[in-house]
Amino acid sequence: MPDTKRPHFILASASPRRLDLLKQIGIIPDEAIAADIDETPHKNELPAIYAQRVAEEKATFVAEKYPQAIILAADTVVACGRRILPKAEDEKAARKCLELLSGRRHRVYTAVCVIADGKKQNRLAQTHVRFNRIAEKEISHYIASGEWQGKAGGYAIQGLAEAFIPWIGGSYSNVVGLPLSETRAMLERAGMRW
Repeated sequence: MPDTKRPHFILASASPRRLDLLKQIGIIPDEAIAADIDETPHKNELPAIYAQRVAEEKATFVAEKYPQAIILAADTVVACGRRILPKAEDEKAARKCLELLSGRRHRVYTAVCVIADGKKQNRLAQTHVRFNRIAEKEISHYIASGEWQGKAGGYAIQGLAEAFIPWIGGSYSNVVGLPLSETRAMLERAGMRW
């Protein structure tokens, strides 16, 4: 029987990784609803600003349809300098991202937005990630794995690509797609109980 004291909780995302991360800390949404918004970056939009805008737009989109629910939305961006790397949709894009990241440091931002009772909370997590130099044959092997598909920056830290990463500074779960410490605190402030 559902807990009638707890508000309806919606994850405004179709990401299986975000759902898995929440489950990892014992938080299970009542439902997950993808927000149908335009995620095209604005001209000259900086990565952190972009992530915050998109997360808030996702949360607002779902909150307008479910005003009594607690809504959680997030957006993760891989940034190389001021450049927003794409979610790799084909092998060429994934290869280009990996070649760019090879032997360099980059940043991963995840913006989180929680809406409850018409009030918004916004947080931005930042993690620094360093890649080893990746040989062409290693890139080809990674491309063949298919793990890059749909991933920001063309890689998933929680898979084969972890072998390319000798160091991160900040939240590991942020790089996967949701900074868990910040997210849990925001949900608690919004009245979530589990």
